[in-house]
Amino acid sequence: MGNLFGRKRRSRVTEQDRAVLQLKQQRDKLRQYQKRLSLGLERERALARQLLRDGKKEKAMLLLKKKRYQEQLLDKTESQISNLERMVQDIEFTQIEMKVIEGLKIGNECLNKMHQVMSIEEVERIIGETQDAVEYQRDPQRAP
Repeated sequence: MGNLFGRKRRSRVTEQDRAVLQLKQQRDKLRQYQKRLSLGLERERALARQLLRDGKKEKAMLLLKKKRYQEQLLDKTESQISNLERMVQDIEFTQIEMKVIEGLKIGNECLNKMHQVMSIEEVERIIGETQDAVEYQRDPQRAP
C-alpha cells in the first residue's frame, strides 16, 4: 500500500552499516559474557576461601584451577572485544575515506570540465586585457 506508483524504496542502510551493527552487537554480547564470568569468579573466590576455612583444601584447589581457566577466558574475551572495536573503527574510517575520495573525484571532474571550457591561452588573454584596462585607468594623461 505504501508504494502507490510502483516505486521501490532504496534503503539507506548499506552493507557496511549492517556489518558495523553486527560487530557492535557481538561486542555487546561479549561484554555481557564478561560480566557473567566476572560475577562467577567472585562467587568462586568467596567459596574457595570458605572451603579453605572449613579445611577442604582439595575442593578449594579445584575451584582455584577453575578460576584460573575462567580468568584466561576473560582475557581472551577482552582481546576479542578489542579486535571487534578495532574492526568497527577501521570500517567507519574507510567509509569516511570513501566519501573523501568521491568528493575528490567529483572536484577533479569539475576542474576538467572547467579546463575544457577555458584554455590556458584564453585565461592569459583575459588577464592581459585586464592588465591593459588597469593601466589605462591609471594613466594620468587620460582626459576626464
